[in-house]
Amino acid sequence: MIRQFFIQTGRYILFMEKVFRRPEKWKITARQFIQESDKLIINSIPLIALISIFIGAVLVIQTAGNLQSPFIPKMYVGYMTRESLVLEFSSTMVCLILAGKIGSNISSEIGTMRITEQIDAMEMMGVNSANFLVLPKIISCTLLTPLLMLMSVFLGITGGYLTVLFTDVIRIADYIQGIRYWFVSFFITYSCIKTAVFAFFISSVSAYFGYYAEGGSLGVGRNSTRAIVITSALILIFDLILTKLML
Repeated sequence: MIRQFFIQTGRYILFMEKVFRRPEKWKITARQFIQESDKLIINSIPLIALISIFIGAVLVIQTAGNLQSPFIPKMYVGYMTRESLVLEFSSTMVCLILAGKIGSNISSEIGTMRITEQIDAMEMMGVNSANFLVLPKIISCTLLTPLLMLMSVFLGITGGYLTVLFTDVIRIADYIQGIRYWFVSFFITYSCIKTAVFAFFISSVSAYFGYYAEGGSLGVGRNSTRAIVITSALILIFDLILTKLML
C-alpha cells in the first residue's frame, strides 16, 4: 500500500509537469477557459446557492436554540453565523460538495476520452493532451471557485436574515448587529486561499484519475469514485494544515 502511494504520487507529479507546460496557442487555452468556467463554475451556482441559503437558516436556528442564557447577548447569533460561514462552511464544506459535482464531471469526461482513444489520437497528432485538456479546467477552478465561496457567505447570511425575518428566534436588529460585530477582514483572505487550494486539488486529482482510466466504462466509474474520495481526504488534511499555518 505504501509502495502504491509513492507510485501514484510520483505519477501525479509527472502528470502535473505535462499539464503546466507552455500551451502551443494561448488563444485556444483562453477559449477553453471560458467554456470550462461556464461548465464547471457557472453551472454550480444553483446548487451552492440553494445549500448556502438553507445552511445559513439552520445555523441561525441552532445557534439561537443553544444561546438561551439571558446573560449572553442575542447579537452573538448573527456573529457566530457569520464566523461559521466565513471560516469553515463556505470554504471547506462547499469544496467537499464541489468535489463530488465538479470532480466527477472532470474525471468521467477525461476518462471517457481515454477509453474511446481520443486522447491517444491527440498524442499521435503531436498535441500535449494533458496540457490541452486539463490546464483550462485547473485555471478556471482555481481562480473562480473563491467567487463561489464569497457568494456562499453572502447567501448564507441572507438565509439567516430571512429566518430571523419570518420567525421570532431573535430580533432583526440583534442579528444585523452580530453580523457587523468585530469583523476581521483577514478571515475572508484566509477562506479565499483555502478555497483556491482545495479547488486545485479537485480539478487536478480528478483529471489525473480520468486521464489514466482503464478498463472500459466500469474503470471510468471506479476512477471517478476514487478521485472523489482522495480529493475529499486531501481537502480535510489541508484544511487542518492551512488553518494551523494561517490562523
